Amino acid sequence: MLLRVDFNVPINKDGQVGKDEDYRLVQSLPTIRYLIKKKAKIIIMAHLGRPDGKRVERLRLDPVAVRLSQLLRKSIYKSDIIFGKEVEQKIEQMKPGEVLLLENIRFDRREEKGNKIFAKQLAKLGDVFVNDGFAVSHREHVSVATIQHYLPSYAGLLLEGELKSLSGIFERSPKPLVAIIGGAKISTKIKVISRFLKYADYVLLGGALANTVLKAMGVAVGKSLIEPKMIGEIRQIKLTDDQLRVPVDGIFAGSFQAIKGRIDALGDIRKNEVILDIGPETIELYRHIISQAKTVVWNGPMGLIETPFFARGTKELIKILAQSKAKTIVGGGETVQLIRMMGLEKKFTFISTGGGAMLEYLEGKKLPGLKKIVY
Repeated sequence: MLLRVDFNVPINKDGQVGKDEDYRLVQSLPTIRYLIKKKAKIIIMAHLGRPDGKRVERLRLDPVAVRLSQLLRKSIYKSDIIFGKEVEQKIEQMKPGEVLLLENIRFDRREEKGNKIFAKQLAKLGDVFVNDGFAVSHREHVSVATIQHYLPSYAGLLLEGELKSLSGIFERSPKPLVAIIGGAKISTKIKVISRFLKYADYVLLGGALANTVLKAMGVAVGKSLIEPKMIGEIRQIKLTDDQLRVPVDGIFAGSFQAIKGRIDALGDIRKNEVILDIGPETIELYRHIISQAKTVVWNGPMGLIETPFFARGTKELIKILAQSKAKTIVGGGETVQLIRMMGLEKKFTFISTGGGAMLEYLEGKKLPGLKKIVY
């Protein structure tokens, strides 16, 4: 049984996967435990970081194997290679219900190229393929998509849950529907913003992507991060529509390395300043809109959350949503990690393991990792 998961999690300074970083591992446990119960030999494929087809020591999956073993309360095998006679021999020796984690699948440069020969080599390691890596299902990679041409393919429990929670958001969600979109690049989220504008009652923007929208509206943003090439496309949207809301104030600083900043209206930003978070007036405006919602979908932070002072806006929205009676769906690694650090994950209706995959699915794209399973 070949199982593709997304174990691309942060490794802390001690070289371990901590309790605040293991969300994707935890979410894959039901599928792994189900397969163990069914006495399958489970060969797990996963990646860590972007090694660009090279063997990078710090991106080995050993810390992931340790944490997975702890979570399963069961010893697992960790291979130092991806495929070959050594792996095949190990699989033959495995007993039903045992687990083998292959080395970082992206150490092979063919993985991200959808190479058919590599897919056939991997397919020899099992008789069935299960995709439980929703967060990588938007990738046309060998271990996600290409391998499905060579083995009977099925969805894991995590993937099944993701699709059940995300499908029908536009057509079947209780109204009012509010979308909150943050993060760095408007270029990666313009399509999902445009789609939400067709269905949602409000679309609330934050993070660096809001800077480009503000710039397109003629609002001063100082030296803030923007995408100039996107301004023309953004201006095709009705920017004056009451449905689309942008920050009215922010927290400004002289550089991205700052540890503190000042609060002011967006029109009063200085030429040498950058916007690093939404301000208190924006938080209150968004709070009022969210209080009326029956469904809220959120993807992406409101500010530079790596710096505590500029994580306030995102934290406040987390608290607002945690107290809301609305159906709440959240995705995006940074935001989810912050929610878990605050101990509020149980206050949300659904937390997606996907960031980019969630966005592309909500855009209406057909994800490569679902082709043989869903479509």
